[in-house]
Amino acid sequence: MKRNIPNALTCCNLLCGALSVICVVYDGNFAVAFALILMGAVFDFLDGFMARLLGVSSPIGKELDSLADDITFGLAPAAMLFMYIFEPLGYWALVALLMAAFSALRLAKFNLDERQTTSFIGLATPANAIFWGSLTAALSLFAQPLPLWVPATMAVLSLLSCYLLVSEIPFFSLKFKNMSWQDNSVRFVFLCGALLIIIAAVIVGAIVSWAYALAAGAAVIVWYVALSLFSQRRGE
Repeated sequence: MKRNIPNALTCCNLLCGALSVICVVYDGNFAVAFALILMGAVFDFLDGFMARLLGVSSPIGKELDSLADDITFGLAPAAMLFMYIFEPLGYWALVALLMAAFSALRLAKFNLDERQTTSFIGLATPANAIFWGSLTAALSLFAQPLPLWVPATMAVLSLLSCYLLVSEIPFFSLKFKNMSWQDNSVRFVFLCGALLIIIAAVIVGAIVSWAYALAAGAAVIVWYVALSLFSQRRGE
């Protein structure tokens, strides 16, 4: 029975991604679709945690995890972006679906790349999914339609995301081996900055519009990418 617990959690991750796609395609509810991506991320964390806790890691669990991740962190954000930019851009919006394909490629590379045990080479799919889920959910709350340059810029940025997913750019992970400042300075700086961003977004959201609160996820990922690039230049 305990061997099936991590796999069951992985399947919950997959179901969250599938529900996210259905939610945005058939109901147009971007906020709920984004919430389902976040819920999938929680299950993605829990399945690995439980596998290590129970000592039941297996090859099939690793493959199932990648399949689930491509649905939740590849197809779901791609569907959200596609649905958001389809009306103004028409079939040019199909470019958004490339993110699902590049997410699958990134996950396949991750499974084979032994360099990524303590950090990432290329942007992790959950980070990419949180950025696009947060951004589209936030923009969907503003008065529509937005100027044409907004969806056009988003389409171009999706190509940049595809590049980052499979790039050789190092990104730090949030895995703590210990709690020392020297070994985890970048992680502590990131977490403090992320907390400040979320608090500021919630305050502005409560005063002005909750769209700003939803945009916190995208802002945190931009902070993560910027800090990764900065720490790389410093050789940390």
